[in-house]
Amino acid sequence: MEICSAPGCTEAGEFRAPGGEAAGFDGPGSYRWLCLDHVREFNAAYNWFEGMSAEEISEAQNPYGGWERQTRAFGTVGQSPPPRWADFADPLDAIGARFRARQEQARERQDGRPLSPGDRKNLATLGLDVDADRKALRTRYAELVRRYHPDRNGGDRSHEKALQQVIEAYTALKGRPLFA
Repeated sequence: MEICSAPGCTEAGEFRAPGGEAAGFDGPGSYRWLCLDHVREFNAAYNWFEGMSAEEISEAQNPYGGWERQTRAFGTVGQSPPPRWADFADPLDAIGARFRARQEQARERQDGRPLSPGDRKNLATLGLDVDADRKALRTRYAELVRRYHPDRNGGDRSHEKALQQVIEAYTALKGRPLFA
């Protein structure tokens, strides 16, 4: 625990304040540690604009600081145009809207059988596509068990969690009517 660096103070210095050496190319500069009373005194006397001209202060207070540069536009060559922002209440919905239709198509099985969210998670754990059949399920399970089992890895138990997840995923999927 540091002692407050204010002259004559013996309180614990819990708060960091800039010291005499300013930040520069070689690093952040020096700091000093102050107690609560002295850091409040330091903050009350601190003036970020000290030494600046009126024009520099005005420029620093400009809300568009840094935005005066022109940037290049995002291109849509070879892509579908982006969604219109006016169609969305939340801008983040607009970011995902372009890909939502493609994702929904990819989620359905070719044979039309429905997949639960748990089935999708278990298939992802095994690294299988949504259209996997029972044979692909068994083959992938056997491959992953051989990869992660400690007996096949010289007793290395570092893959034990992955092995447990693979076993749980396979156990859940093999009993589903989807893989009957």
